[in-house]
Amino acid sequence: MHPKESKRNRTGTGHLAHISLKDSEIIVGLDFTQNEHLSSLLKDPKYFPLLLYPGETAWTSKTEGFAQSVNGRIPLVLVLDATWFCAKKMIEHNMWLLDLPRLSFHGNYTSIFTFKHEPRPEYISTIESCYYLIKELQEINLAKNCDPECLMDVFKQMITLQLTAENERIMGIRPNSHAYDVHYNKIREVPKFE
Repeated sequence: MHPKESKRNRTGTGHLAHISLKDSEIIVGLDFTQNEHLSSLLKDPKYFPLLLYPGETAWTSKTEGFAQSVNGRIPLVLVLDATWFCAKKMIEHNMWLLDLPRLSFHGNYTSIFTFKHEPRPEYISTIESCYYLIKELQEINLAKNCDPECLMDVFKQMITLQLTAENERIMGIRPNSHAYDVHYNKIREVPKFE
């Protein structure tokens, strides 16, 4: 997790993913080259380390031979929790991450994070990335003991609460809490999630 994201630890989607996923960990920092804990995880033979990051050489769960390469080990997926700009900075400080096998999605996903605008439609939040990755890994029996639905449940609740609070602020029910609030003065529709 980029240090800037850690400041939003109560409502950031990386934090929500972490508290929803058993056996997940958050390691905050920019340069992980000297992080002994991460180094020990990456060297542990019971794990198969992967970096969730797009690229031409990235595997997906449908890549021929991917499941066989894991070979019974536990996928240890590193997910960079940061804005796209900050994620690139994390890579610049840790070029060795690009030496890890990369993992991406075979599906095309659009974020439901209507409260926040991503730079491109296919950019999805950390919690959505975890959700879709688990769903795709389940297709090849690599995440069979994990129920990802709690990720989307908590994410949808967060979106609903955020949009409701913003609308109440605009209607004068809640006070402005930031100087920039005055720039956001249009009531937004709160989605009806199933």
